[in-house]
Amino acid sequence: MKQFIISIIICSVCSVSLYAQDDVYPAPAQQKDILIKNGTIFTATGAVIANGSILLRAGKIAALGSDVAAPGDADIIDARGKHIYPGLILAHTDLGINEIGSGVRGSNDYFELGEYNPTVKSIVAYNTDSKIINTLKANGILLACVAPQGRLLTGTSTVVQLDAWTWQDAAYKTDNGMHLVVPALMRSPRRSSRQASDTDPVKAGIETVEAVEQFLSQAQAYMQQDHKTGVNLKLEAMRPLFEKKQKLFVHADRVRQILVAIDFAKKFDIDVVLVGGAESYQVADLLKQNNIPVILNSLHNLPTMQDDDIDQPFKTPAALQKAGVLFALNDDERHARYRNLDFNAGTAVAYGLTKAEALAAITLNPAKILGIDQQTGSLEVGKDANIIICDGDILDMRSSNVTDAFIQGRKVNLENKQTQLYQRYQHRYGLN
Repeated sequence: MKQFIISIIICSVCSVSLYAQDDVYPAPAQQKDILIKNGTIFTATGAVIANGSILLRAGKIAALGSDVAAPGDADIIDARGKHIYPGLILAHTDLGINEIGSGVRGSNDYFELGEYNPTVKSIVAYNTDSKIINTLKANGILLACVAPQGRLLTGTSTVVQLDAWTWQDAAYKTDNGMHLVVPALMRSPRRSSRQASDTDPVKAGIETVEAVEQFLSQAQAYMQQDHKTGVNLKLEAMRPLFEKKQKLFVHADRVRQILVAIDFAKKFDIDVVLVGGAESYQVADLLKQNNIPVILNSLHNLPTMQDDDIDQPFKTPAALQKAGVLFALNDDERHARYRNLDFNAGTAVAYGLTKAEALAAITLNPAKILGIDQQTGSLEVGKDANIIICDGDILDMRSSNVTDAFIQGRKVNLENKQTQLYQRYQHRYGLN
C-alpha cells in the first residue's frame, strides 16, 4: 500500500513538472501606445516599406508608413536594421493537445475513438501550458489552427493565439472547420503479401467514402427539415458546415483522394480545404476551377511515388502558385515540433516562389484559408497587431532571429524552456 501511495505521489510530481511553464507568463492587455520605428516593413500584401513605422493602439494597427508620428506618451521600439513581419500562422497542427507523442499518454488528447465524431471540439482539450508553445513564439509563430485527429470524421478545429492563460483566452476563431480523413483507396506498398489480409483496401476505402457521402446526405436532409421529432447531436453538429460558417478540411495526399474532396465540394455545395496535398500539383487546374485551397503539410519529405522527382515536394508550392491555387505552407514535423515553418517557406523560395509569395504562404494565405484574414495575416491598418521583429530574413535559418513579438498589441515573452536551459548552463560555466 505504501509503495502504491508513493507511486501516485511521484506520478503527480512528474505531471506538474511536465505541464509547468518556467517563469513565462502571458502578457497583459496593451495599455499604452507603442511605436515601432525605423524598420523594414514586409506587409505580406506585396508592399515593402523601407525605414517604416507602425503604431499599435488598443491591440490594433493604428497607422503604418514612412512618416508615422509618435504620440507623446507612446513606448518607442527602435527597429533600425531589422525586419518587421506579420506573425506567422501554423495552418494545421496538434499543438497543445499532443505533448510527448505516444510516450506519455496522459499528456495527449488528440485522438478520439470511433469514426464519426463531429461533436468533438479540439479547443476544450487545448493545453495553454504546453512547453512547445513558447518555442514556436520564439520562431515567430503567433497563431495556430489546432485540429483533432481520428479515423474518419474527427471533429472541429479552432484557431488559437499562443499567449494565453486558458483555452478560453486562447481561442481566436472557435470551431472554424470540420475535419475529414479520406481513406487511402490503395494498397500500401509497404505491406508484404504475407501481411496482406483478404480485405481489398480499395474496395473497403470506396465503401467508407460512400458511407461518408451518405452521412453528409443525411446531415443535409436533417438541416432542411422544418419540424424535427428530436435532436440528433451528430447531425446537428454539421449545421455550421452546411450554413457555410465552417469549412470541411479534407485530409488527402493522393490524386484519387483529392478527387473525393472535389466531389464532396460540388455535390454538397460546401467549402472544402485540402490538407496534405502531396499530389495536388497534378490536379492544380482542377483545384483552381473548384476554388479549393490547399494546406501543404510538409515540404521536407520524400515524394509519394517512386518515379516522381526527388525534389517534387519542394517544387509543389511554385506549381500551385503558377496555377493560381490559394495555398498555405505548414510544418507537421513532430521531431522539430513545428518550429521550422518559416524555413519551409525559405526552401520554397529556392524552388520557384518569390520571397513575397513565400511570406504570404505562412501569413496572409493561411489567414484567408482559416477565415481570419479580416483580423490578421498582414500588416494593415485596423487589423490585430500580431507582429514580429527579426534581426535578419525570417525565411533564412542562418540569419533569422526573432527579437520581439506582439499578439494583439501585447508584447509577449519569448523565453522558453530551451532558452532557460541555455542561460542556466551559460551561468554554470561562466559564459554569460
